[in-house]
Amino acid sequence: MTDPNRGVLYPDRLPRFTRLPPGEAASELVEWYWIPQWDLPDGVESRQALLPYPAANLAVEPDGVTLWGVTTRAGERVLRGSGWAVGALLRPAALSHLAAAPADLADRHVVLDEPALQSAVAAAMPDPRAAADVVEAWLVARVGALTPEARLANAMAGLLMTDPEILRLDDAAEHLRVSARTLQRLSHRTVGLPPAAMIRRRRLQEAAQRVRDDPDAALADIAADLGYADQAHLANDFRAVLGLTASDYRGEQ
Repeated sequence: MTDPNRGVLYPDRLPRFTRLPPGEAASELVEWYWIPQWDLPDGVESRQALLPYPAANLAVEPDGVTLWGVTTRAGERVLRGSGWAVGALLRPAALSHLAAAPADLADRHVVLDEPALQSAVAAAMPDPRAAADVVEAWLVARVGALTPEARLANAMAGLLMTDPEILRLDDAAEHLRVSARTLQRLSHRTVGLPPAAMIRRRRLQEAAQRVRDDPDAALADIAADLGYADQAHLANDFRAVLGLTASDYRGEQ
């Protein structure tokens, strides 16, 4: 599994947070389950800054069930009072069964009319594993058998988000033995972002983690290691997506 804090810009500020792998039955549908629980004093806020994975999320909370599409920018969630969420980071094979047009769901969300799922998850909390098992059973029943295209979409997303040698769309196409156009169409239908955007997100997540975990590493070296043209290119990516420079981000840790 990928580092559990990748994509979390300030992991030290997290509330109680559990991340669980999927069971075998849902291994092609879910990357992992994420389950925050919080109980904050009156007047206290916990601000969670995120650079999300380029993937959709299914979230079950006390007030309902929501399908969140892929995001194109960093985001923030402000936690107050008491609460919980049971979320599933979805693989493309699952999203294509839950949303007719994933690209139309980018930076948006839809509320799903699933009161039985919400009630069952609420009954299972605060046990994270039991709650995740409820979501897993629902997903497996909802999605059913996977098509070859769904499995190819999973392979594409896994390659783009984990292989540091994949720096261009053509690299991924060659590795998967399909055309670049095929991957572009597949990504649009099953993720909602072009492959190039997924590669950029992976590199920026890795860069943020390196900046956070290695205070002594030179930014120019990080940029070179991750395939950026130069340090300025890395700096521009930070500003465009995160709204701050890599140096400023390092100083906030």
